[in-house]
Amino acid sequence: MTSTLDIAKEVAKHLIARGWTLALAESCTGGLVCAALTDLPGSSDWFERGYITYSNQAKTECLGVPAETIESFGAVSEQVAKAMSEGAQKNAGVNVAVSITGIAGPAGGSIEKPVGTVCFGWTITKENLVAMTICKTMQFSGDRQAVREQARDYALSELIELLK
Repeated sequence: MTSTLDIAKEVAKHLIARGWTLALAESCTGGLVCAALTDLPGSSDWFERGYITYSNQAKTECLGVPAETIESFGAVSEQVAKAMSEGAQKNAGVNVAVSITGIAGPAGGSIEKPVGTVCFGWTITKENLVAMTICKTMQFSGDRQAVREQARDYALSELIELLK
C-alpha cells in the first residue's frame, strides 16, 4: 500500500514538472490534505494555500459558493464540491485546486447521504481559463478518522491521475 507521504511526493513531482501551483478547499478533512502536502520540504514552491471551510458560511464567504447551491443540494454534494474547487482556484490564482466536502461521522448522516459520503472536486486551468472541473462522490467506511484519512488519500491519488 502506498503511503500518504509517497502520494504527496508524486503530486509534487507532477506540479513541479509543469511549474504549476495548487490550492485546497477542505471541509470534512479539516486540513489533513494541506498538512500532508506541507510535510514535504520545498512545498512552498508549488503549494499556494488551503482553505478550511467547515461551515456553510465559510464556504460562501471564502470560496464564493452560492448559498442557494448549498440550500438546494446540501453542503455534501458534487455541486458544492465543484463550486468550492472553482472558488479556490479563482481566489488563489493557481493552476490546480482540489475540494473535499463530506460526512465523517459519527453523526450527521442520512439515508440519502450516510456517514462516509464524501464529495470531491478537481479544477485544472490552462492559461487562466478553467479547462475542466471533475467531481466525484465516494463512500468510505470506518470511524471518523478513517473516513477523513481515506478522503485525503483519495483526493491526492485522483489528482495524480488527472495530472498524468
